Amino acid sequence: MTEIKLVWAEANQGAIGRAGEMPWHLPEDLAHFKAETLGSPVVMGRRTWESLPERFRPLPGRDNLVVTGETSYVVAGAARVSTLGDALARCAEQAAPTVCIIGGGQLYRAAMPIATELVVTRIALEVADADTYAPDIRPEWQLIERSNELVSASGLHYRFERYRRAK
Repeated sequence: MTEIKLVWAEANQGAIGRAGEMPWHLPEDLAHFKAETLGSPVVMGRRTWESLPERFRPLPGRDNLVVTGETSYVVAGAARVSTLGDALARCAEQAAPTVCIIGGGQLYRAAMPIATELVVTRIALEVADADTYAPDIRPEWQLIERSNELVSASGLHYRFERYRRAK
């Protein structure tokens, strides 16, 4: 069975975005994200795709799938699919052992009921004008790994957490 891993970073109150961008710069989390997703297909919504700097589109070392209902939307170097289900079916055809859902908020919420793992970076930061939020992590999720609190070179405090769906 294919593992479905959701990977995100969130500030206080679950904020993950503001005006189409991440409201922080945390190089250590970018390295963590790369390590967690490299070699696996990554599924993202159109706005997440557009938020990636052009030089990183598509994300290297990963099949990139962009979910959008806009049938004429062009995603150079990636595959455009209409639904999360279409993306997962395409990954199943390729026998991908793990699929990473990397945003945004709508896609995370759609994938939560079928996800098997959550990889969350928690950043100690207030984002007053956030407009995109991570899904709630409900009791059916069990925390299986938590790093100590770390301090970025940029001064931000953060920690890495990993959850598995409780059996």
